[in-house]
Amino acid sequence: MSGMSLAIRKTGLVTSVGLSAPAACAAMRAKITNPSETRFIDSTGQWIMAHQVPLEQPWRGIAKLARMAALAIDEALAEVPRTEWPHLPLLLCVAERDRPGRLQNLDDQLFGMIESELGVHFHADSAIVPQGRVSVALALAQARHLLTRPGIGRVLIAASDSLLNWPTLSHYDRQSRLLTEVNSNGFMPGEGAGALLVGPADEDAQALLVGGIGFGKETAHIDSEEPLRAEGLSAAIKSALADAGLQMHDMSFRITDVSGEQYYFKEAALALSRTLRQRKTAFDIWHPAECTGEAGALAGASVIAVADMACRKQYANGPAILAHMANDGGQRAAMTLHYRGA
Repeated sequence: MSGMSLAIRKTGLVTSVGLSAPAACAAMRAKITNPSETRFIDSTGQWIMAHQVPLEQPWRGIAKLARMAALAIDEALAEVPRTEWPHLPLLLCVAERDRPGRLQNLDDQLFGMIESELGVHFHADSAIVPQGRVSVALALAQARHLLTRPGIGRVLIAASDSLLNWPTLSHYDRQSRLLTEVNSNGFMPGEGAGALLVGPADEDAQALLVGGIGFGKETAHIDSEEPLRAEGLSAAIKSALADAGLQMHDMSFRITDVSGEQYYFKEAALALSRTLRQRKTAFDIWHPAECTGEAGALAGASVIAVADMACRKQYANGPAILAHMANDGGQRAAMTLHYRGA
């Protein structure tokens, strides 16, 4: 294995179907979904439906991102004394910089607003990871390096994102990518936040382990006119499997960020055909976004939190999980997860 295994110590989730990891994961297990009308109207004159996070006040914009992130971080750090919080590097995952409608000054303001919400200043090695749906995978790779430094025993990864602003929604509406009554090949937009407390894998501790991490680049991305062969996602999966010393048939099931568009389901199917060399009678694919909506950077945190809870509650299809994520711009990421019981 080329990199150390990471242990997921604690998770936090804030979604439209639950404001904590146990609540959100229970809702996703039951396939509960609760989209509601937004303030926006699409090009056909219909209200745009979305997965909106219900908070105690009607925050919007960066203020809502900060509040959601603070709630998720509070949950993930519930068992860590507050005196230790300043010693944790925070890797904050947000929307990619070229995403349509991205909030202005997001990188400059969000981190400080989260610290103000929590009343803490995180470690100087904290950083912003502005890579959308693949952000959490990149943050986990960064966490590997941080954990080799003296004095850093744990790393906090948080993600907060929302597609629920008019510049973003109008762009996807013009591209016919929103799920509507007249368009079944689309996604329902969403928002939310997640947090992961990670550390080195102890030999005797019960935990979900991140073993392999891999990345790829897809030239035939969703906005291109090239034929899709899933070469980028296949490369990411092969890299993650090689990093962990595993084969595709060793995985029990898959969990991904796909949120409804045919392109990404086709890509997942093609990548499977290019990487699976031994027949499996069943190889399920889970996609939490069917309950939470397409929520950008939240995807990676949601995928891992759902896998962690499924393993701890013993309703997972097995202990070995392949997770993969994809950005519209072509960036691809994959991770191998393995649950080690007590």
